[in-house]
Amino acid sequence: MVSPIVKPHIVKKRTKKFIRHQADRYGKIDGGSWRKPKGIDNRVRRRFKGQYLMPNIGYGSNKNTRHMMPDGFLKFVVHNVADLELLLMQNKTYAAEIAHNVSAKKRKTIVERAQQLNIKVTNFQAKLRSEEDN
Repeated sequence: MVSPIVKPHIVKKRTKKFIRHQADRYGKIDGGSWRKPKGIDNRVRRRFKGQYLMPNIGYGSNKNTRHMMPDGFLKFVVHNVADLELLLMQNKTYAAEIAHNVSAKKRKTIVERAQQLNIKVTNFQAKLRSEEDN
């Protein structure tokens, strides 16, 4: 199995999602989708104590570990075998992820080629059918 060149300790400054203002009050407001409050008297925008926190640049991740998966690899979306060849020299930095719209037949060829090139595929079992089903 391929292991990354370096596996730094990934530190997240905040793991919880930012909740939209008054999302707990109204069902029509989705709590997961952040919107910046724009009102002139808004408590959240004015950063009063005890209110929801707003996202800002200070919550950004470390540049070295940004977009890194917990196993130490960066994700690279692959649509065909030719895309996989791009990762030939970068197989210890990037892991391939097969795009969702790739058929089961092409997935099989991509996974086989990835094994030959020693490239990690994150979703190698997706759309895979066993021999019993055929």
